[in-house]
Amino acid sequence: MNNSDIIRTIRYIFNFKDPKMVEMFKAGGLEVKREQVANWLKREDEPFFEAIIDKDLAIFLNGFIIEKRGKKEGEEPKPEKTLTNNIIFRKLRIALNLKEDDVLEILSSVGMHISPHELSAFFRNPTQAQYRPCKDQILRNFLRGLQKRYRTED
Repeated sequence: MNNSDIIRTIRYIFNFKDPKMVEMFKAGGLEVKREQVANWLKREDEPFFEAIIDKDLAIFLNGFIIEKRGKKEGEEPKPEKTLTNNIIFRKLRIALNLKEDDVLEILSSVGMHISPHELSAFFRNPTQAQYRPCKDQILRNFLRGLQKRYRTED
């Protein structure tokens, strides 16, 4: 999945308006204008589309964590320069305070069944032997499951 798809999906699931998106970027440590956010949210074939880079998406996800969980004591988290699906998955899990059973339930709600051992492998340190990279299909299904669980119609 590309970063633009991920940020658009998160915005849709939680029904964030532009001012809220700007606010979350600011909470994560980046001052952006509404126009910049609008360009990141456009589809690739639309005029003025601008792809969001990994570091900016990491800043947004850090702001999302602060939005959902509150500001943490101590030093601000540093945004990653390079994101992987595993990091994105972990940040979403942290922001929504999801336990292992919650994540497994969300995945099974969209027909994806994985074992607790497979799931824990996504959240391990990449240097560990049991670490597994999270494929696009897993992240895409997780986001679809989040949509089923959290999306409310206005």
